[in-house]
Amino acid sequence: MAVNSINSELLAKMFMAGACSLEKKKEYINELNVFPVPDGDTGTNMTMTIMSAYKELNNLENPDMRAVCKAISSGSLRGARGNSGVILSQLIRGFTKVACEYKELDIDVLTEGFKNAVNTAYKAVMKPKEGTILTVASGIYDKAAELRKNGETDLAVFLQKTVDYADEVLLKTPEMLPVLKQAGVVDSGGQGLMEAIHGALDLFLGKDVELTISTKPQNKSEKGFNNESIVAKEIKYGYATEFNIILKQPFNVKAELDFQNFLGAIGDSVVFMPSEKSAKVYIHTNDPGLVIQRGIKFGMLSDIKVDNIKLENPSKKTEEPSSNTVSKPVKEEKAAEAKEYGFIAVSVGDGMSEIFKSIGADYIIEGGQTMNPSTEDMLNAIEKVNAKHIFILPNNKNIVMAANQARDLTENKEVIVIPTKTVPQGIGAMISFMPESDVKDNTDNMIEGANNVKTGQVTYAVRDTEIDDKVIQKDDYMGIGDKGILSVGPDRDTVTRKMIDEMVDDDASVITIYVGQDVEEESCNRLKEELEEAYEDLEVEIQIGGQPIYYYIVSVE
Repeated sequence: MAVNSINSELLAKMFMAGACSLEKKKEYINELNVFPVPDGDTGTNMTMTIMSAYKELNNLENPDMRAVCKAISSGSLRGARGNSGVILSQLIRGFTKVACEYKELDIDVLTEGFKNAVNTAYKAVMKPKEGTILTVASGIYDKAAELRKNGETDLAVFLQKTVDYADEVLLKTPEMLPVLKQAGVVDSGGQGLMEAIHGALDLFLGKDVELTISTKPQNKSEKGFNNESIVAKEIKYGYATEFNIILKQPFNVKAELDFQNFLGAIGDSVVFMPSEKSAKVYIHTNDPGLVIQRGIKFGMLSDIKVDNIKLENPSKKTEEPSSNTVSKPVKEEKAAEAKEYGFIAVSVGDGMSEIFKSIGADYIIEGGQTMNPSTEDMLNAIEKVNAKHIFILPNNKNIVMAANQARDLTENKEVIVIPTKTVPQGIGAMISFMPESDVKDNTDNMIEGANNVKTGQVTYAVRDTEIDDKVIQKDDYMGIGDKGILSVGPDRDTVTRKMIDEMVDDDASVITIYVGQDVEEESCNRLKEELEEAYEDLEVEIQIGGQPIYYYIVSVE
């Protein structure tokens, strides 16, 4: 018998199936990043966004349509990370705003939901571009509207044809954005959207799909829509220990096996999820220090969390470790006395964070490339800063939208987002703040201060490609400027110097180099000497940034 409407239970299951489908393909989506940098994170950001909604939905028992819509909308909005995640959350928000008014969704309601999803997402983007996730979402509405106009009554046919057309739109995105065509990829955000939609469609069509994320260390029992819950058991190990490792180098087979055996020997409920650049560790153990000590051998640790399980209420649900490898970004600071102005800065690397604190930041959110903080993280930070006017410095172009979304969700404080795209821009903005000026003047001054800073970043390529008319081979070093790739080559120091040569002009007076965690002191000192010799009239400063992934972050002012 044909199903021609979607009730709340079916919608919830379709959403969960879509979330699981997206989670499975997140690494593939990450690899579609136009720039061949080692921190492509579109798949990770979209997965974390949708999984935030998944968790809220999982806590509901027999919900009606309004409850389902509220859970997936609020969950995705607060969990949104990166531009792709924010746009996805806005698509969900727009769709659910229509759907929540109905007990069942038919072709008419779905079409109106798709329309409102597209309109809401476009409004959230300051300068929408075609050839992106927005274009793919528009394709879904366009086809749905055409089918409805032509009198289609079979919901299965309606959904299948709509999805097939959206797939065709996705394949055309390289023709709409030259940068995609040159890199030989489709839009990663659009691909992520289609992975989620295919999972939802497969569930609707009765295919065998997963509704749970299998990597969580839980015993399974039936709850709600056949999802996981934790079963109380005797506590053998007293401390839930969790952290992320930003790896110095990927685990080889022997090192991975040895670490797994080590974890298994000193605890239970073990989760160990390594990827090329990071690893997630979660364990119940009686010796958290030993686990942390072993983990630090492999790289820099972040988001270290140790909870005493035995002090928890045994009937209370234990917090689950997330299945992603991106650290939770907020580092809590002691609340300050109430004041007129406050500052929140996104930063990665101990050195970078200390610089921001030294120039007046009240709260540091750990994040950046590879670790885009969520809207929820921003909201938590805003809550902690006791100030009437709060300036947020995202310091990454992929975090600005999440900051804006947090601003829009804040009611009791004025939040001003300075759209800084790099850490040096954030530093330049903070230095431009004048305590005696009002909010408007300071906003203008900080934006101007950020815009006066040129930024270059040195990292390595993860694949062969051609971009900005430069042929790039895997493992080449790249010097990336504000508007594209400035230098490429097999020698890191040569690439760094060429990048700086492109950045320096007649107006330059200071070159500041923020040194990453993987740079040797000898290399750093040699670079400084060479620059001082090449630019006798310029001041050359060295700061220890401690950032991962990027060997050098350079500002020219």
